[in-house]
Amino acid sequence: MAAIDPRVDEYIDKSAAFAKPILHHLRRVVHAACPDVKETIKWSFPNFEYAGSILCSFAAFKQHCAFGFWLTSEMSDPDNLLQRGSEKTSMGHLGQIRSITDLPADDVLIRYIKEAMVLNEKGVKMKREKPATPVKLETPSWFLDALKQKEATMIAFEKFSPSQKKEYIEWVTEAKTEATRAKRVTTALQWIAEGKTRNWKYAKC
Repeated sequence: MAAIDPRVDEYIDKSAAFAKPILHHLRRVVHAACPDVKETIKWSFPNFEYAGSILCSFAAFKQHCAFGFWLTSEMSDPDNLLQRGSEKTSMGHLGQIRSITDLPADDVLIRYIKEAMVLNEKGVKMKREKPATPVKLETPSWFLDALKQKEATMIAFEKFSPSQKKEYIEWVTEAKTEATRAKRVTTALQWIAEGKTRNWKYAKC
């Protein structure tokens, strides 16, 4: 194998026993599919670069390994192998890999790697979604009336940032009973008057 990075060897050596054969296997398959690939370490785990961009990467965790493509959103995925946009993938797109048997056949994985190579050769870039327009959170009239009972409390509330106001509004509106809501409103008014945020107890000194 060419373009070997000794840091990748160190990473594998420090991984859990179950992970070592998985990582060694993935490494061999990547190099078999892309002889010109270059190894590196980014974000504290091994990445494979080709044609000036990241091609794929793998990582080892306490109980599973992960393997992912940089441009997975642009790949065709004919075998429905790729998990896209899942929080459970832990950076990977083949799910949680606990043994070599969890991996697709070598020829299938090589086919996917070669498709990713073509994308890199064409200079395709990762599409970044535009951030959603934040939804303005309205202060319920009943909470606003409670705040206005004391001018100082209302002034203190207005000094909070939008996110700090949101924390209070969500807290009082999510109460499941009228009694709970009344109790939360009373507490909120006291804390707000003192200039305390909703989660002031957990704020670092």
